[in-house]
Amino acid sequence: MLKVIVLGPPASGKGTQAVHLALAREIPKISTGDILREAGQAGTPLGLKAKALMDRGELVSDDDMVNIVRERLAREDAQHGFILDGFPRTVAQAQTLDTMLDGQPLVIIDLAVPDHELIHRMEERRVCSKCARNAEPGSALSDTCARCGGTMVTRADDGDVNVRQHRLEVYKRESKPLLDYYRARATFRSINGAQAPEKVASELAAAIDAMVPAGVRAASGTPGRLR
Repeated sequence: MLKVIVLGPPASGKGTQAVHLALAREIPKISTGDILREAGQAGTPLGLKAKALMDRGELVSDDDMVNIVRERLAREDAQHGFILDGFPRTVAQAQTLDTMLDGQPLVIIDLAVPDHELIHRMEERRVCSKCARNAEPGSALSDTCARCGGTMVTRADDGDVNVRQHRLEVYKRESKPLLDYYRARATFRSINGAQAPEKVASELAAAIDAMVPAGVRAASGTPGRLR
């Protein structure tokens, strides 16, 4: 069973890479950001609370995030592996995840992107107002969501230059210590996320195939196929 964390600052492309990897490996991509945005649109108490925080560029509390992830990982489709996008974001969350996995192998990928490139991406990034799906990087500019037909809009946390800068500062302060927590592990790799998405995807897949323990390879024995 392949279990992966994709780390990186806002607009690093971790969501896009997680989607591509999930499709290639046939395991679910679990995005806490998507879950929280959908909950906000649904008007749930947690969703509204999280939306207010995210609109200001703040992080949702460790307790709330852990509860969301714990519930999601308990579902049937996650029993055969998963890719986490947006979790963990703090060392406390990472320690809790280690406890939840109880020693199971975990691959950690960090997408490294310079601040100036992140700011540029956030300025151009858009999301569906109906289903909360992010537009694909480099995709043709359209006002209509390709998935549900909703209107594509600028994300609230991307629309203000001060919020954009604040989000990067929050990431560095709260989430960068994760790299120190994970860096010594044999299953940690840092990849240049400023490259073209196809190049990042290729390097990410190669890194996983090079370092993942043999015990998580597919039972079918298909060469290079991971679950």
